[in-house]
Amino acid sequence: MIECLMEASQPDPLPVLPAAAPSASSNAFYSNLIRVFLILAIVGLSAELLFKHAELFKNPAEIKAEVLSWGLWGPLAFIVLYAIGPSFLIPGAIMTAAAGAAFGPWWGSLWSLIGANLGALIAFTTGRYLGRGFVEGAVAARFKPLFGRIARNGFNIIFYLRIVPVIPYNALNLIAGASPIAFSDYFWASVIGMVPGTVAFAFFGSQIWNPRSPKFLLGIAMILGSIGAGELYRRRVRIKLDP
Repeated sequence: MIECLMEASQPDPLPVLPAAAPSASSNAFYSNLIRVFLILAIVGLSAELLFKHAELFKNPAEIKAEVLSWGLWGPLAFIVLYAIGPSFLIPGAIMTAAAGAAFGPWWGSLWSLIGANLGALIAFTTGRYLGRGFVEGAVAARFKPLFGRIARNGFNIIFYLRIVPVIPYNALNLIAGASPIAFSDYFWASVIGMVPGTVAFAFFGSQIWNPRSPKFLLGIAMILGSIGAGELYRRRVRIKLDP
């Protein structure tokens, strides 16, 4: 009896309150902070490279001399340059022509494809992380209708724009990353679509100082043929880019 009274007189234990979950505003703050640091890092690296090594991106001869100076590491140096070059608005055609001049048409094509696809994946990941709201504010207004079109017909649009690059390379990568396109569609459309133009410009670059050679003329013919094939593909699958 006494034991029962003692047990009844003991106060109930205090309830354990669950730990407070971080607020949505706090998560948004840290997410935006990371984005700001990412943007500043990209801008800082871009400025440093452009000011210290701007000559590398002005003509194929400079790129050729630089990658050849690395000896056996030349291909790796070129791949890195190609991966980051388009982020600084450097035309991929210049990089590919330089690869053809430095390594020949076939090896130049291979190293260019690796570098171009690596750069595309980096920009795509950046666009996916930054989100559609940020990317829409960063790209020109005329590119904004692409978000909806890529969502509906992503593979065909990316494939066509890799063959016929009427939209700046890095803008397309960011837009694709911020769009709902499946990564597999983006990846395979990029890998396959880059092949014709890359091989063509590598052939062109391999004989850029010998414009009367058959390979130079073949390169020009391949460039024109690639563009023509891309336009035929666009009409066949009825790709529409205009608003």
